[in-house]
Amino acid sequence: MGVRERRADIGARDAERLLADARREIREARQGAGLSQAAVARAAGMSPAAYGRFERGETKRIPLAYVTSSARAAGLKASIRLFPAGAPVRDAGQLRLEADFLGVLGDGMVFRPEVPLPIPGDPRAWDGMVSGHQGMAFVECEVRLGDMQALARRVELKLRDDPRGEVLILVVRASRHNRTVLAEHRELLRPLLPLDSPAILRALRSGRVPPASGLLVLRWRGASDAGLSRPGPVAQRVRTRSDLTPSRSAAGPEGTRPASDRRRP
Repeated sequence: MGVRERRADIGARDAERLLADARREIREARQGAGLSQAAVARAAGMSPAAYGRFERGETKRIPLAYVTSSARAAGLKASIRLFPAGAPVRDAGQLRLEADFLGVLGDGMVFRPEVPLPIPGDPRAWDGMVSGHQGMAFVECEVRLGDMQALARRVELKLRDDPRGEVLILVVRASRHNRTVLAEHRELLRPLLPLDSPAILRALRSGRVPPASGLLVLRWRGASDAGLSRPGPVAQRVRTRSDLTPSRSAAGPEGTRPASDRRRP
């Protein structure tokens, strides 16, 4: 697999494409209405020279207001719509949450971060995949819960489209906001995520993948929301905890050593 492109580079190409489409449509509308460039430029509040450069594609960066005003002058209305296009960038909070998730994995378990769906051209990816003595499970990490229906739809579609497994672990930070959201909407996710934190923790700490999908709520430092803070055995990791944390390694459950000190040969 090739090196992934930077989001900024992809976004820059999106901008070039959108601008090129807008120029073409405005030019075609202007010519169809029998308008000169100067007439459209005056109506749009631009100089004829600036408008001419825009229409010819000689201006790489142009204020959005110029585009929308030119469109109005040519009898068009500009519109931009946004669509899902893969997972968002991962911030420090999500990396900390993944590091805490590593702290509850039992002996022999392997965690792989950022696992793309096995569909050519599909930009979606799981936050991670964990495998153990009994199969594998997909992992999604949510630092701050928002629209629960949208979250359920998103993971349902990914489960439907990924034939590699059926078990999903949704890892959620145990913040006050998230507790409030879950108190109101936990049952909405129950058909999709039937297991709660205690059952998931028991399975993971024993080196097993849970028998069904579920919701795992983690406090900072990797302690479970259910209060089960007994440190588990060491997990085999594809990436060390320091790789998952931007500044310093997140500590494991209370009483455990950092991942770099607990790795087995």
